[in-house]
Amino acid sequence: MTEVRVRIAPSPSGNLHIGTARTALFNYLFAKKNQGKFILRIEDTDAERTSQAYIDNIFDSLKALGLNWDEGPDVGGPYGPYTQSERFDIYPKYVQELLDKGFAYECFCTPEELEAEKEEATKNKKPYVYSKKCENLTEEEKNKLRAEGRKPAIRFNIAKAQKAFHEGTMLKFDDLVKGELHMDTSLLGDFVIMKSNGSPTYNFAVVIDDMLMKISHVIRGEDHISNTFKQILIFEALGAEVPRFGHLGMILAPDRSKLSKRHGATAVSEFVEKGYLTDALINFVALLGWSPSDGQEIKTVDEIAQDFRIGEISSSNSIFEYDKLNWMNSHYIKMLDIEDLKERLKPYLAKYDLSELTDAQYTRMVEVTREPLTLLSDITDAVPYFFGEDVEIEPKTQTDVLDTEVSQDVLKEFLRQAEDWEFTEECLHEKLEAFRAQYKEKGIKPKVTMWAIRAAVTGRTCGADMTAILAILGKEKVFHRVKKAIK
Repeated sequence: MTEVRVRIAPSPSGNLHIGTARTALFNYLFAKKNQGKFILRIEDTDAERTSQAYIDNIFDSLKALGLNWDEGPDVGGPYGPYTQSERFDIYPKYVQELLDKGFAYECFCTPEELEAEKEEATKNKKPYVYSKKCENLTEEEKNKLRAEGRKPAIRFNIAKAQKAFHEGTMLKFDDLVKGELHMDTSLLGDFVIMKSNGSPTYNFAVVIDDMLMKISHVIRGEDHISNTFKQILIFEALGAEVPRFGHLGMILAPDRSKLSKRHGATAVSEFVEKGYLTDALINFVALLGWSPSDGQEIKTVDEIAQDFRIGEISSSNSIFEYDKLNWMNSHYIKMLDIEDLKERLKPYLAKYDLSELTDAQYTRMVEVTREPLTLLSDITDAVPYFFGEDVEIEPKTQTDVLDTEVSQDVLKEFLRQAEDWEFTEECLHEKLEAFRAQYKEKGIKPKVTMWAIRAAVTGRTCGADMTAILAILGKEKVFHRVKKAIK
């Protein structure tokens, strides 16, 4: 194949998982690095688990990450349809081809008979391999079974395919990530490629789709390695060119167990809802098993694509470090243009009445609260004191700070002096400096002085720059809160 063509083929049985997003990213990067095509195919053959909501989530998540496909269900392309359930009329032709070539046969075994075979293997402590009892049925025997109402499944003949294209029973291939992999195909057993109801199985449908869509490279998770050996034999039996395969290590949680919801978000949409920027998320995911040549970790997708080398992906599993993702997300938040950040924060400020602030006040509020933000959603708990007339005071702040004799004196004196202050940041900065110095002469630390004012106005002892808070709130609201804090 002269053109690089890769695909991501998610099953819409759930929201787009971060692991699938990593697979999509590496396919996308490989395509861009090699001036190839990135294709989206929806594998929705499992009708019971398929949902349109999940399909929409896959589309939205990939687009949010900037992984736009060249061909797919919505944009079309020369080898559609790109939704597997719309391709069911394609598969029977190739099943018949394999039957005609002797690489497949009809299997009339009932579920009960197959279960009995499995139980016998378990009893003998042997791995289960189908007995091939239907391989050499005569036409007369098949007709008799049909007369009983049995509908055959179609099984792929592993031994015949292996013998036709390879020596012995060992099948090898050169994996783009893991190097040479091999398997004794006699351990695989003749697997079903078409169910008795006429539905193709995964291993068969994916080969036909990859063959007809001219997929040149298949990059996917290492949990597919055993499937790859089966699929190589089907490609060969159909006389098709076998794609190059590359298998990625798994993504594990920090405790090295399988990444699951108990560790935190796992779907792309969950990360976005929590306030992760997609630029940060895609940058972080790219580093799960791959490292930039210059050691510089903060990069755009285009920069990563220019540097991407599939042969340098680690063959080991990768640890999903939430702390590192949080650090990276914080960095990206700091890099955002203020107007962009203001818009992105609005969904997380829905519980507040933004109309209380002018645009200039809202801008300043974001400027003075953005520094510690790890997630966009952190803004929700960072700014409640900018809204409403009154402020909720934390119980410990009330007892440890506001109820003290020193704080009560500070608040009374603040009201007296601030009556003549202009509530601009420049003026407040100058006045508060003098106010702190006045109490310092009395032996009271400046931070104790400011804690009293901050606690009365914000209900907390830490937060954004105090002069900015006072200026945004204005004299009337500040005085109202301080008066309420005085016993």
